[in-house]
Amino acid sequence: MRAALAFLTALALFVAFPAAQTRASKSLDIYVVDVEGGNAQLWVTPSGESVLVDTGNAGAAAVRDADRIMAAVKDAGISQIDHLITTHYHGDHVGGLPELATRIPIKEFIDHGANVQPTPQIDPVLQQYGEVAAKAKHTIAKTGTRIPVTGLDWRIVSATGQVLKTPLPGAGAANPYCAGFKRHDVNPVSGGPLGNTEDEQSVASHITFGKFRVLYLADFDWNQEVELMCPNNRIGTVDLFVASRHGQPSSNSETLVHAIRPRVIIMNNGPRKGGQPAAMNVLLNSPRLEDLWQIHFALMGGQEYTVPGIFIANVEEGATVPVAPLPPAARGTPPPPAPQHNGPAYWIKVSAQTDGSFTVTNARNGFSKTYKAGS
Repeated sequence: MRAALAFLTALALFVAFPAAQTRASKSLDIYVVDVEGGNAQLWVTPSGESVLVDTGNAGAAAVRDADRIMAAVKDAGISQIDHLITTHYHGDHVGGLPELATRIPIKEFIDHGANVQPTPQIDPVLQQYGEVAAKAKHTIAKTGTRIPVTGLDWRIVSATGQVLKTPLPGAGAANPYCAGFKRHDVNPVSGGPLGNTEDEQSVASHITFGKFRVLYLADFDWNQEVELMCPNNRIGTVDLFVASRHGQPSSNSETLVHAIRPRVIIMNNGPRKGGQPAAMNVLLNSPRLEDLWQIHFALMGGQEYTVPGIFIANVEEGATVPVAPLPPAARGTPPPPAPQHNGPAYWIKVSAQTDGSFTVTNARNGFSKTYKAGS
């Protein structure tokens, strides 16, 4: 009888705390999700612990983007988000949270704290964000601290505009690309001054899985890059760089990109957001780069500043693909609307091993490429 009771007790505990987050995979899987020029990344460790970085767009796009994130959740075989990092409070990074929170439990909310850029568009979203976050664990990210994720060393290298001052292990060498750095006086995207927006508050992360290293700085701006990387490179080299600010030239200086020497870059861009010639020149000329992968074909770069289609996850049906880049909109003038892309969407998936090897897969065409350890 005691044995039977013990068995029933164990069974009850198993049912109450299901092992849905446990996976057979030994890889770290990263889904870079298409949210149309916003940002969403789903990270799933070999143990099944999950980190979601940002939640896509607000407004009418929120349902679409939540659908796309949940498709990655289903593919990964998880039942909850253990840690949600909201890098900053712009609508393309936090806007989808209220809708997503109705779809899946979120156990921990991580952000930089108070919003510094209130607007009538984002304030209602942040009110809902606060209501949902109040029911879970809420952590304010601080530069230099770690996010406790089993099997990963997840470090915050910038938050609230405060960059890392102490080099990461193995980093700290003089950065030769500092000499040619030139500051930007204005934000090339909005026409406004740098330093007074949510972009500069971005929660920026460096993640290590064994020998595999990733850097994602969110919308960290060009002028901040010199603060992080000069006179010494406090990051070191990485295997994967998820391009800052969707691959726009208001970030992604040589001082950062060429110094960290990524083997692979993934650009989470939109059809008319990111991929401009100035940014592509920096990214494609990075010294150790093997491949650049794009979530969308970038109309702002045209065929002259792009990669082979096999590396592009989403190509708009019926869209005319110009050879030359589209000219930028005049400062202060909103760009024309991007081609509609509310049908099937495809992610780029990275599966990494602790020896430093990793495979990148384009979900649209099934093309995969493996990058060997030690290169």
